[in-house]
Amino acid sequence: MAQKRVLLLCGDYMEDYEAMVPFQALQAFGVSVDAVCPGKKAGDICRTAVQQSSGHQTNSESRGHNFAINATFDEIEFTKYDGLMLPGGRAPEYLALNEAVLDLVSKFSNSGKPIASICHGQLILAAAGLVKGRMCTAYPFVRPVLIAAGAHWVEPETLSTCVVDGNIITAPMYKGHPEYIRHFVKALGGTITGSDKRVLFLCGDFMEDYEVAVPFQSLQALGCHVDAVCPKKKAGDTCPTAVHDFEGDQTYSEKPGHDFTLTANFEGLDTSSYDALVIPGGRAPEYLALDKSVIAIVKEFMETKKPVASICHGQQILSAADVLKCLTKRGK
Repeated sequence: MAQKRVLLLCGDYMEDYEAMVPFQALQAFGVSVDAVCPGKKAGDICRTAVQQSSGHQTNSESRGHNFAINATFDEIEFTKYDGLMLPGGRAPEYLALNEAVLDLVSKFSNSGKPIASICHGQLILAAAGLVKGRMCTAYPFVRPVLIAAGAHWVEPETLSTCVVDGNIITAPMYKGHPEYIRHFVKALGGTITGSDKRVLFLCGDFMEDYEVAVPFQSLQALGCHVDAVCPKKKAGDTCPTAVHDFEGDQTYSEKPGHDFTLTANFEGLDTSSYDALVIPGGRAPEYLALDKSVIAIVKEFMETKKPVASICHGQQILSAADVLKCLTKRGK
């Protein structure tokens, strides 16, 4: 795909994953992404929200990461962009009242450029009058607004459902990111072919939230089969994650992140069926590095010369597996 440039329209308390996953996934795929927010300039931050189902009648919410925007809203030149993305969360509630936002979104729509909107981001589309007669979906609570705005509501079969109607791509929430991102890349004129590759994620409680979710969903968007496992846990169990941020103290702060759902059983795992291994950081590696079965998995991947990607504190596991010395020797 020729170089494309995309605009990500941000606001305070947008959903944490729904900002960062497409932001970094698209960049990894070679797309330039500018993140902007009304009233803010490049280098400012937007606070994000971790939203998830916690057994109550509606979602729970806690503070997420501080998301750094990299462009200035007042300096946007619409003609330089090939597509627009609208994260969900609570930000769309107030962004939908901003005339400059509605004017910008309307320009993208009128030009036929692709617009991808997720969760509550569709509130902005409705406020701009862009959903009338269009098929779209959203988080179920947004349904009355979209119907009132004249949309042909598509009830999501699952929260991973995506709907494409012309240049508008909609999804209910971040669980649908892989398909959502694939549709957007296709709308930009690209093709994602990733693969029949199988990738294993070695997870643990309080691994860093972004460091597991961003690569996990990005690889799924490529078409890879991705499994997440954790010692003493099985498919369908969750690992709590940690939000790590530098907020002016001498070290990073920690806040609770999303609960990350595992996709495979650790017990009885056939590691030889995977082509690569990913080790997220956070605090999980501190205790996973003491687990002999974890160390055995890492050594197997290294000995068979399969790719191993480790980030942040994940290297504590590599060190415990005694595989860094040989890497140092190769480097010399």
